[in-house]
Amino acid sequence: MGMNSFGIDLGTNNIKIYSRNEDSVMVEKNMIAIENRNTLFAYGNSAFEMYEKAPGNIRITYPLSNGVIADIHHMETLVKFFITDLCKGNVKPAEYYVAVPTDVTKVEKRAFYDLIQNAGVKAKKVMVVEKAVADGLGMEIDVKNAQGVLVVNVGYDTTEISILSLGGIVLSRLIKVGGQKFDDAIRAAIRREFSLIVGGKTAENVKIALSDLDKEGKPAVVYGRDIVTGLPVEREIPTALVDSSLTEHFDTIIDNVKVILERTPPELAADIYRHGVYLTGGASQVSRLAELLSNGTGLKVIRAENPISSVAMGLSKIIKDDNYKSVAYDAIEGMGK
Repeated sequence: MGMNSFGIDLGTNNIKIYSRNEDSVMVEKNMIAIENRNTLFAYGNSAFEMYEKAPGNIRITYPLSNGVIADIHHMETLVKFFITDLCKGNVKPAEYYVAVPTDVTKVEKRAFYDLIQNAGVKAKKVMVVEKAVADGLGMEIDVKNAQGVLVVNVGYDTTEISILSLGGIVLSRLIKVGGQKFDDAIRAAIRREFSLIVGGKTAENVKIALSDLDKEGKPAVVYGRDIVTGLPVEREIPTALVDSSLTEHFDTIIDNVKVILERTPPELAADIYRHGVYLTGGASQVSRLAELLSNGTGLKVIRAENPISSVAMGLSKIIKDDNYKSVAYDAIEGMGK
């Protein structure tokens, strides 16, 4: 067996790593728990289990924020541990393909490259791939030949709206709206209407269950703390309240998609009209978002089958198929792009 290759998609909420030797995608929470300021206590899903429940001496953080690396040291630690886990403790030299957002500065893109080089994972080669291009490949779009493809990736704290054509990105816009804003809006609505304080995880669970609850016509059952009495209580939250709390953020996404469409050259716009909008990303599955996006733009919406891992699946195609190697570029040379 030759040298292994890894495809890494660093999301704020989840880190997705494709390993060629395993031919599978690992999805873990992009979180780290540090005890007494300097001791690694937990990472990944086990750190998320403790989130909002940990004592004061254990600090749990996301090393990524708004699509860029906020804490390089913690991010290096996480990458090293995840790769070591995937290699079952025996890290060998390998190639790395890293997905990066388009609408960030050259310095921020360079940070993704430096991260892998400095994480102690024996990187022989580090290649950078635009996230939207990997997304397209992961959704079975032939990005090298397709013209005029609109991809909307709704992540945890950003949404990336991109127009692809012939293997490159024509327009891209990164906005600070995503799953976290959805959660915050749900928490605020529950607090306002029911005088009830709920945690972020509870809000996230309501958001995920929303489409099923809407279909069944059931309210969401939540547990939290009553503001008046200070005691823990259970409440039934009508889905209509949750739906209305999300509308504002959905509208922001739709308005930004329209802005991108207004700037699109007419020939590409005609292609987009034929293809529709490709919707992906961990937070894209929220109830009614696809429907409202379709109504707001007048375009059909194609939802990704595996929205969380579509970028990692795209990276796997680049790793396996030499035909797509040209969409990846060397981080140092390609920084001028």
